Amino acid sequence: MGLHVIAGAGAIGTATARQLAASGERVRIITRSGGGPEHPLVERVAADVTDTAAVAALLDGARTLYNAAAPAYQHWRTAFPPLAASLLAAAEKAGTDLVILGNVYGYGYGYGHGSGRGDAQGRGGAAALTPDLPLRPVSDKGRVRAAMWQEALAAHGAGRVRAAEVRASDFLGATAVGLLPLMVVPAVLAGEEVAAPIALDAPHAWSYVEDVARTLIAVAARDDTWGRAWHVPSTSELSARELMARLADLAGAPAPRLRTMTPQELAAAVAVDELMAELPEMAYLYDRPLRLDASDTERLLGVRATAPDTVLRELLPAGPR
Repeated sequence: MGLHVIAGAGAIGTATARQLAASGERVRIITRSGGGPEHPLVERVAADVTDTAAVAALLDGARTLYNAAAPAYQHWRTAFPPLAASLLAAAEKAGTDLVILGNVYGYGYGYGHGSGRGDAQGRGGAAALTPDLPLRPVSDKGRVRAAMWQEALAAHGAGRVRAAEVRASDFLGATAVGLLPLMVVPAVLAGEEVAAPIALDAPHAWSYVEDVARTLIAVAARDDTWGRAWHVPSTSELSARELMARLADLAGAPAPRLRTMTPQELAAAVAVDELMAELPEMAYLYDRPLRLDASDTERLLGVRATAPDTVLRELLPAGPR
């Protein structure tokens, strides 16, 4: 058994811990509160991940550090850089491999304009994002994400640490946290109308929580995966409207009544909710097709996407069916 250390016990950190433990690996999960999944092979530790010395001590004997931690969305600009820098420095100090949970924010407008590998996974005329595209963020949160990876990549290039990044799109699954699971899914299942702060009709990549965890683990398990990014295979590339129509059909619920918020509705929501205020700068992700080319992950790592109906059934009130 090896020792794997995971920073963060959100949906992805928890899924990663459970999968590793189920395969007989020892896991140490670090959160500020000491939370995490209960399992005989999972040790839950309360620590501040911005305390580099404390994290480095907790990495003693560990093969891999998975950075699946994130501050509150509205605090990314100020809280994410020191968190990521601390975990990177701790991995360097302890001589532990570092796998970072990333996303697509750093690509900016790098999709839908013929970039990537043509129709490798880009049906409908829009090219899929490939993990070797340059990062050209157009948002504050994208710049934060890009800087995190560039710092880790520089450390890798200097031989101070082995680092890789796993990039996912919007999360789906029973434990997923995001715009669709929190705001749209409950209304669809209840047969209620919902106004979302995004466009609803462009094809969009969706990442299943368990597939994200599988990709993180697969990257960490090999010697030829470091110094680059990897994409999580998408469980679906349906638009938000199409995906919710399929969910309603599986649930036996009425056809979804979805619409995009008017500018006035969005302005009113932003004025009273600091989390909603963070959404407008990322709305561009839904305006045009967003697809991920994960062919390297599938071919080299053997990770395949879970069927979308399997994922959607997790969202039903009775749980998986």
